[in-house]
Amino acid sequence: MWGALRTRLDSFESEISDEPIEVESLSPKYESKEKQHSQGPWYMASGYLLFWLLLFLSVVVPLFYRLPTALTIEDVPSGLFIAERAQSSLYELDKIGPKVVGSDGNENKTVQFLLKELQLIQENLLDEYFDMEIDLQIVSGSYIHWTMVNMYQGVQNIVIKLSPKNSSSDSYLLVNSHFDSKPTSPSAGDAGQMIVTMLEVLRVMSSTQQSFEHPIVFLLNGAEENPLQASHGFVTQHKWAANCKVVINLDSAGGGGREILFQSGPNHPWLVKYYKDSAQHPFATTMAEEIFQTRLLPSDTDFTIFTKHSKLIGLDIAQCINGYTYHTKYDRFDVIPRTSIQNTGDNVLSLVRALSNATELHDTEAHAAGHAIFFDVLGLYFISYSQLTGVILNYVVAVATISLIFVSLWRTAKVSSVSSGHVVCWFVLILVLQFIGLLLGLGLPVLVAFLFDKYGLSLSYFATPPLMIGLYVCPSLLGLSLPSFIYLKLQRSQKISFAHQLQMVLHSHALVLAILAIALTAYGLRSTYVITWTLIFYAIPLAINLLTTLHDRGFAWTAVLKLFQIVPFLCNSYLIYTFLIVLTPMMGRFGRKLNPDLIICTLNALGSILAMGFLIPLINVFRRPSMILLLLLTATAVSILTASSTQLGFPYRSKTNVQRVPYLQVRRVFYEYDGSVSKDDSGYLFNFQDRRGPATLRDTKVNLAGLTSIESDCAEYMMCGVPLYDHRWVKNRLTGMWLPRDTPIEMPWLPTLELLNRTELEDGQTVRLEFRAEVTDHTSLFIKPYEDVSVINWTFPHDYIGQQSTSHIYFSHGKDNTALSFFMDLEKLDGDFNVPLCQLGISHHFIGHAGDELSQQFAESFPPYAALIQWPSSYQRFIY
Repeated sequence: MWGALRTRLDSFESEISDEPIEVESLSPKYESKEKQHSQGPWYMASGYLLFWLLLFLSVVVPLFYRLPTALTIEDVPSGLFIAERAQSSLYELDKIGPKVVGSDGNENKTVQFLLKELQLIQENLLDEYFDMEIDLQIVSGSYIHWTMVNMYQGVQNIVIKLSPKNSSSDSYLLVNSHFDSKPTSPSAGDAGQMIVTMLEVLRVMSSTQQSFEHPIVFLLNGAEENPLQASHGFVTQHKWAANCKVVINLDSAGGGGREILFQSGPNHPWLVKYYKDSAQHPFATTMAEEIFQTRLLPSDTDFTIFTKHSKLIGLDIAQCINGYTYHTKYDRFDVIPRTSIQNTGDNVLSLVRALSNATELHDTEAHAAGHAIFFDVLGLYFISYSQLTGVILNYVVAVATISLIFVSLWRTAKVSSVSSGHVVCWFVLILVLQFIGLLLGLGLPVLVAFLFDKYGLSLSYFATPPLMIGLYVCPSLLGLSLPSFIYLKLQRSQKISFAHQLQMVLHSHALVLAILAIALTAYGLRSTYVITWTLIFYAIPLAINLLTTLHDRGFAWTAVLKLFQIVPFLCNSYLIYTFLIVLTPMMGRFGRKLNPDLIICTLNALGSILAMGFLIPLINVFRRPSMILLLLLTATAVSILTASSTQLGFPYRSKTNVQRVPYLQVRRVFYEYDGSVSKDDSGYLFNFQDRRGPATLRDTKVNLAGLTSIESDCAEYMMCGVPLYDHRWVKNRLTGMWLPRDTPIEMPWLPTLELLNRTELEDGQTVRLEFRAEVTDHTSLFIKPYEDVSVINWTFPHDYIGQQSTSHIYFSHGKDNTALSFFMDLEKLDGDFNVPLCQLGISHHFIGHAGDELSQQFAESFPPYAALIQWPSSYQRFIY
């Protein structure tokens, strides 16, 4: 018998065993030979990993960047979105340049251009089918936005209503985007591409004999970047706003690729169904929605205003690729390909047509039914279902997977002629090792990220994303596979075959995922669908192997497993790749407080675990799997060396991967209670947006000698004694930096703050101060009463009183530049008003001005990879 068995093993030395292996009667010597002979050649292991890498590069990457053929005017009949026409409009819009609220570019040139485009559309309107109304709204108002009062005056909205002839519906569909921009940005991507998409959708729908049920309101809003002011003015004051029931909000955090659906509802999953049925090029994921709504990302959209300040529900859609140019001077026409416009136009046109005929618009509240779970599959298919269905699916799949695992363990015990308890004991050990492997799979990339940050090398992947493979993916795979490799190398169980023990390694990974799925589902995380769909494609091949004899035929079960693992590998790597493409550019504006590499390394690690968790242990099917571990270690070492000591690891490139450098040319004057001046100085106030801060500028031509942190000033002065621009500057003030300048900075003009009246009220404990302030189009007030004084009433929203120790009033104007008049009532219980009552700081921002000659010379000294966002700003501090 031994001779026959020996002959059979020798004859199939390089093949997978196809018969159940009776291991109980094998001695350790022959067990070792059985394992060796059933394993594949060692050199095939590298080919095994290469296969998955090539699968990712040949399927995931092309599908991610896939865009439709752009249509031209000559090529297509009417009724379709014509990208060529929209692109022509974008070219003209881009030529206007930056469109900051209050600037001539935004308030006059852009508005005139859009009205001219609308006039041309109206001339081609099918009068017998549609009515079209155009309204130019100039609106003022205020509301509380995060930690400040957001006050606006004379901002503009261009509002168009397209109605079917004799329509009786009083429910409108709202389609929104914005035409204003951040300073320096021509805003071709954010959101010029969306504006011209809306114009083309309006042009097509108004000139095609295809009617619809509900009127459509197109809102071209002129103050989103300011932030979110014009949309607030529309929903709170426009005559058509009350009839709007659903909104399609179009925005951008990049430009030139596909647009992603990243928010829906809230609590109206039927909206996602309409997207599923109508979007020609689906791109969406629930995970994006949950991440965005944590408020961890440095972005917000008008969708927040629509859902918070009105009863609107809807879909939030945004461009998300190539975020490196976002909010910089490089957001130009030439980075937006026509195919990208076609992709967006096809989706928006189909979605508008579908929702403008939706019966649900008649009574949206009747259709509120919880959240939806949704995601696209490689951009080819779209899957959606209710949150309740998701909960049931998660639990069923997790329990089924656990059940199949225990059936497999029982089967292993039976085939091995050992007790189930014996198998379970070994499985518990493997489970512990697998848990350690998961910790290492997450921990090793985090360690790399921590060390790089410690030595000032964060963002090394920013301009060279492939470095992530060596820096984070390889360490993750190494950590994930190391414990199981050591166990399978040193294991001493002579009764359970090597193939069955390798099965148990995969079972342990599945068990951890199943337990995690149950826990996250109980917590309420809809993104748990990622784990569930990963488990489905492990449970199915496991069931197939159990129902056949493959489960006990050496490594034959791996063939079925690998075949089914292609689906979760593609889907999970596609999902994580999406987030890496979207989030990597955001790390360049994530601030200096947190290490952004921790986010990127965690994403890479999660992607490695989800995509390769059931695949990387299969390197043990081949001989000398240690060679693969050595290869992963070598790739990590080479990547670390490359990122830390070569130009490939330098994060910035001119025009394509820029370093954002926002700073203000500041002249500040501090007036004391008696009117004397205690401080009058000038300097440059920096608000560096990425982790490296000024470090990469130290060895360039720019002179940063004397650059210091303002943190000590923040402890001494109200709001650090500097003209913080908006709520983001206020939030990041402790990381601000000050570069003093000996020569006073010249302001374009010096606004004034005048105390008009000081009146003691009848109660004897309150004094009213009335002011008039000359303002620029962007002005901030900071108000801080002394300890024994309270603000009990003022011009601004009453609900904001007392919310912050120092109140921040952010004021901006568009067409109306009337001076700001305001009052505040200060209460002092002892009635002594002949002492200082409060501090008041006022900052005026001259956006669009280059500054004086010295400031311009300073700006010219920065390297080409630095994208400057700067202007003069005055700050005056008064005590009343």
